[in-house]
Amino acid sequence: MAPARADGPPTLLRAARLLDVDKGELVRPGALLVTGEHIAEVGEPERLPEGTVIRDLGDVTLLPGLMDMEVNLFLGGPDHRSPLIPVQEDPALRTLRAVTNARRTLHRGYTTVRNLGLFVQTGGVLLDVALKKAIDLGWVDGPRIVPAGHAIAPTGGHLDPTMFQAFAPGVLPLTVEEGIANGVAEVRKAVRHQIKYGAQVIKVCASNGVMSHTGPAGAQQYSDEELRAITDEAHRAGLKVAAHCMGDTAMRAAIEAGIDCIEHGFLASDATLGLMAERGTFLVATTSLTESMPTAHADPVLQAKAADVFPRARESTSRAIARGVRIALGTDAPAVPHGRGHLELAALVRRGMHPADALRAATTVAADLIDAQDRGRLAAGLLADVIAVPGDPLADVGVTEKVTFVMKGGRVYRDDAEGA
Repeated sequence: MAPARADGPPTLLRAARLLDVDKGELVRPGALLVTGEHIAEVGEPERLPEGTVIRDLGDVTLLPGLMDMEVNLFLGGPDHRSPLIPVQEDPALRTLRAVTNARRTLHRGYTTVRNLGLFVQTGGVLLDVALKKAIDLGWVDGPRIVPAGHAIAPTGGHLDPTMFQAFAPGVLPLTVEEGIANGVAEVRKAVRHQIKYGAQVIKVCASNGVMSHTGPAGAQQYSDEELRAITDEAHRAGLKVAAHCMGDTAMRAAIEAGIDCIEHGFLASDATLGLMAERGTFLVATTSLTESMPTAHADPVLQAKAADVFPRARESTSRAIARGVRIALGTDAPAVPHGRGHLELAALVRRGMHPADALRAATTVAADLIDAQDRGRLAAGLLADVIAVPGDPLADVGVTEKVTFVMKGGRVYRDDAEGA
């Protein structure tokens, strides 16, 4: 089915239920009038505009389009694996893969994502910015993308791909423009390159990771001075900074540097979580990967790190929830396969979130994180990003696995009732 055009006639969506995200309540029955790209009215209108197309979706719940705040569409596939090794891939092939992953993500109900950081040779080209443009122009189907361009990492840092693959010196090195930057002058240049060519968020590796070969999980990798320089460059341009960060010392350094969002935060202390709550620093916990990320084929040293860190990470997420840290949903796909955000929603509930709060993590909190007040709830005047799921997501958030309808900006990309 070709997507229904947003400039077509008005559309009335009818369903058994509609979620009021702010109140955490279901409205029965649910109805939305959509004109163009936006929601014109919530509830059954007294009078329908001439030519209105009525879509009766049946016994489903209407939700705002969901948002995943940490993905890498240029890696992985339907089961997060690739039949190719990195040296067999080029930027064109990675982009074609990302087109497929973007379509899958949209069809699973995720209408907005942050693509957090390329780490591959591209000659400085920001592939995720190009993909965003293609989607926005309607050339390919996919979610709205907030692109980071190249992740900023030090030599041997967590997102230095030559570290991941244990390459010999001189094999596939990355330039400063491609994100490998050391010292204040280089990190400023790296950030400026991403901003110049279209990044809308800056991704930095502030600490080591579980799958890093160079040192213990969570060890701080950038100095305090370098972190402050990165944040200064981004903030002066009006962009937020997201930091891959696991260790407590590195997290505190990132927060003190003014970084806006911590990715993972697996080894956070109570004091650091309290500081995050006090300052409003966001956390993208990526907690489902600690249960489902396959590590059996990893280096034995990395398997041992995962066995140690992952249980502690799950407990850390529960403490963050209890302390009121602002948590936005992120899967770290393909660590969790693309389009499986329901796994993260369910994991957040297991960690102690009410289902309504988990859904807010994927809607209103995510919208706040990316400063996008035009989406995240079903309300008049907002973008018509709407999905439908069976059952009651407040009773079982797992029903978000079974998306049956997807509309983005007034265009229908999936409607199972029509066999599409």
